[in-house]
Amino acid sequence: MKFIDEAKIQVQAGRGGDGCISFRREKFVPYGGPDGGDGGHGGDVIIKTDPSCSTLLHLRYHSHLIAEDGVAGGTNKMSGRNAKSLEIRVPVGTLIKSEDNGVVLADLDQVRTEVVIAPGGKGGLGNCHFVRPNNQAPRRATKGKPGTSLWLQFELKLMADVGIVGFPNAGKSTLLSRISNAKPKIADYPFTTLTPQLGVVKVGDMKTVVVADIPGLIEGAHMGAGLGHRFLKHIERTRVLLHVLDVSEPSQKDPLEHYNILRSELQSYNPDLLLKPHVVALNKTDINKNVRDYKTYFKKKNIPVFAISSVTGEGINSLLTYLHGLVSSSYESRKSA
Repeated sequence: MKFIDEAKIQVQAGRGGDGCISFRREKFVPYGGPDGGDGGHGGDVIIKTDPSCSTLLHLRYHSHLIAEDGVAGGTNKMSGRNAKSLEIRVPVGTLIKSEDNGVVLADLDQVRTEVVIAPGGKGGLGNCHFVRPNNQAPRRATKGKPGTSLWLQFELKLMADVGIVGFPNAGKSTLLSRISNAKPKIADYPFTTLTPQLGVVKVGDMKTVVVADIPGLIEGAHMGAGLGHRFLKHIERTRVLLHVLDVSEPSQKDPLEHYNILRSELQSYNPDLLLKPHVVALNKTDINKNVRDYKTYFKKKNIPVFAISSVTGEGINSLLTYLHGLVSSSYESRKSA
């Protein structure tokens, strides 16, 4: 399925049904009086999170969504039927903004949450409501109210425990494919990952961690260079960041320089990203095992560092165990906050 993380649609809630003008007319019943019923309520537009939904692709092909109108009132004071609500299902982590002014209307970051984004119109009143001492036979009823109409901007930010960040060709996709059942595209040229990839990683018997592979970042990503500007937003939802550094050719690609550039780009995009717990993975040790100096550098800064190989699997189990503990600690601290 194609990954789409942005969509713009127009929603129209249903109009309320009109009130009815009617008079009771039965043989041998004089002065039956008005008996027009009320109109039904127009359908609301409700947005729900659906764990089985992972993209906004379905909204790209349905840019105008309209709820049902309420049914008009009937005779004998019968109210019209209320219209069914229109439900729109979106992935967990969807941000909904007003297209007009960019105001955030809802942030659906929890499973099984919903919001009435556009209320339906109220039904009109039948003429039985307008009886007065000086008007026993009112020929008046009200129209149903129109439903709310909105242009909405949907923005999906992936919900993951761990976000893998790094320069293009650092081995992020290879790592994700090895630790999960995800099947990201892997090749020996830059920017093979064009969309974020999610994978569920099993740690031990009953423990799992959701990991997101973010497309490669380069210097200037926060200003739109490469693909980073579009996908940096997905990092905001993750609890822990895993910086993957390529140590295979230190003479051409200085891992420490890449690390500092990554941190600078995260800070320029959103300074709060630097507050997230992060771990460094020195990747491709199957090619270059001389990583002692790099490990010493990060240990002096009290930054957790692991030497791994996405190809051979070296060091990966220790890395996953540590990440699971870090994620669990993040959950606990959030509960106690």
